Amino acid sequence: MKETNEKKKTILVGMAALLVLLVFVCLFVGSSGMSLAESFAALIGKGSDGATRILWRIRIPRVLAALIAGAGLSVSGLVMQTNLNNAMASPSTLGVSNAAVFGANLSIIAFAGGFLSTGHNVANYAAGANPFATSLLAFLFAILSILLILGLCRVRSFSPNVVVLAGIAIGAVWNAATTVLQFYATDVGLSAAVIWNFGDLGRATYRTDWIMLAVVAVGTVFFRLMSWRYNALLSGDAAAKSMGVDVDRLRFFSLLLASVITAVCVSFLGIIGFVGIICPHVTKKLLGQDHRVSIPASVLTGSILLVLADTVSRSIGNGSALPVGAITSLLGAPFFVSVILSKGERHHD
Repeated sequence: MKETNEKKKTILVGMAALLVLLVFVCLFVGSSGMSLAESFAALIGKGSDGATRILWRIRIPRVLAALIAGAGLSVSGLVMQTNLNNAMASPSTLGVSNAAVFGANLSIIAFAGGFLSTGHNVANYAAGANPFATSLLAFLFAILSILLILGLCRVRSFSPNVVVLAGIAIGAVWNAATTVLQFYATDVGLSAAVIWNFGDLGRATYRTDWIMLAVVAVGTVFFRLMSWRYNALLSGDAAAKSMGVDVDRLRFFSLLLASVITAVCVSFLGIIGFVGIICPHVTKKLLGQDHRVSIPASVLTGSILLVLADTVSRSIGNGSALPVGAITSLLGAPFFVSVILSKGERHHD
């Protein structure tokens, strides 16, 4: 047991060291053409004005966003997989992302930019669009979707299968509503709405980073405090109830908080897929299912993945950063298939 604990501590320390290394690499990589020496000088406040602005106003806020959003999406995925007893569960299981996309599209197409009435002039977008209004409406619709699904589950029964099915159904409704909205949009409005859907860390600011940090920190602390209850839940609802766990209440608040974390991250950064699936699986593979360890480890693996994806997106963008959501999807899709195939093989044996 002691050797196992020491091994887990070593892995956690190794993850933390890797994350620190990746953060510095990410800070010094970009399309501006700054050398390593120029980037370091800007970091310590002794570089040129241009280099200092690039590093402190663009690169650092997006690296912080990668750290925070990666941690939040990863730990939310872990908690959802435990509470729904479904290895394929992720922050999008409850239709949170679909609802956020509809809210953002509604803001961009109908309200913030007024595209339904201002026509095809690109200048109207720059004059009328308000990124915080878009994020706010995306967040409000995501929360509405969460409350609707969890409310339906409380009325019926709070079994994991009911939650998943309700999430799929409500998510399909949001997708349909988004399609109808985009059908009536002008070309400028549609283009802006589609661009918002891309997971993009470039829109992060210190203000949005602080908001995400507050929500993710509160959620992570709550999940860590509930870790022994999640461990009990791994043995099944009946076993957890015999240990004094109020399973329905635990599942309700855990899914609600995990969804709120997802809603905040998505509303500011757009859709960043597969982080909530890849990282919990990697964490459980390396460190097991003890949530006292897997929760902080998921925070680290999520941050590592998103910082790595951001570094890749800015390295191969040929002058501009690719949407980080595309990179995580490219990494996540093969991983998703490999998980399905490995489960099929074990079932066959």
